Amino acid sequence: MKNVGEAPTEELATGERSTRNRVARSILDHGPSTVADLAQRLGLTQAAVRRHLDSLVTDNVVEAREKRVYGARTRGRPAKVFALTDCGRDAFDQSYDTLAVDALRWIERSAGGGAAGEAAVAAFARDRIEAQAEAYRKAVDSADPDQRTEALAKALTADGYAATARNAPVGEQLCQHHCPVAHVAEQYPQLCEAETEIFSRLLGTHVQRLATIAHGDGVCTTFIPHGAPQTTPPSASASTAGRNPA
Repeated sequence: MKNVGEAPTEELATGERSTRNRVARSILDHGPSTVADLAQRLGLTQAAVRRHLDSLVTDNVVEAREKRVYGARTRGRPAKVFALTDCGRDAFDQSYDTLAVDALRWIERSAGGGAAGEAAVAAFARDRIEAQAEAYRKAVDSADPDQRTEALAKALTADGYAATARNAPVGEQLCQHHCPVAHVAEQYPQLCEAETEIFSRLLGTHVQRLATIAHGDGVCTTFIPHGAPQTTPPSASASTAGRNPA
């Protein structure tokens, strides 16, 4: 007979799964995270977080990485962070990746392949992001000058990109912790390039894409330098976008 108040094994298992999903979701929303980060965000002990992470690693939902350091590296061992694997992202992604890739491949072939095909895909990518960016434009235009990156991050989050803005040396970083089209962008980086171009135009300044999920990084990171906005951003702002020049 069960003791009074003892939860059925089934319920315990359900609770475990629920907490494990919260851990994975937190990594999705905030990007690669340390055990301490996750414990603080979720109100769990670090021991409990480690236990759930061990299970998620075993299931190939998350993987441990060395924390990426921007700027001068401090002494000591780099912190270990946990990031979603492609398999883990698939659990949250319900996009029609295969259909999208097939459609872009058809556009590329119909344009004759080669440079003409790449140009046709790029034109499609620019048209797609232009339509998508109308809400972003309204958010940015209505924000104070020093809040424009934050406003763009909130608009992107509402569109499923789990974006944040943070201060960086001599500028800001726009971080997208999720990308609904990451698998498509692996084959067609024109999607990343068009997105970077639109960020540059919305913010009125040159921006630089430092990392992309499509390239295998944990977060899509775009650097926005401090300085006077430019009416016509340099065309080089997106020349390496999506190709991770760092």
